[in-house]
Amino acid sequence: MAAFAAANTLWLTVVQLPRYAPELNPVEMSWSVLKGGDIANRVFGGVDELNDLIRHDMTGFQHRPDLLDGCLAATGLTWEPS
Repeated sequence: MAAFAAANTLWLTVVQLPRYAPELNPVEMSWSVLKGGDIANRVFGGVDELNDLIRHDMTGFQHRPDLLDGCLAATGLTWEPS
């Protein structure tokens, strides 16, 4: 990959990103919102029960787009519908 990048510097710009940067990942922000809700401090009977509750709580994002916008804004990224 390094050789390819070096051979194509006229049109290719390579940006080194950190290996793990949760502050740049809107999904991490979404999880923080979910963890503050019904799934906090709870013991689940199994993966299916956890999955059902997460799916239920995720519908909150559908009805409150400001939550998703906030998760994205916290990263400094922008979203533009196509």
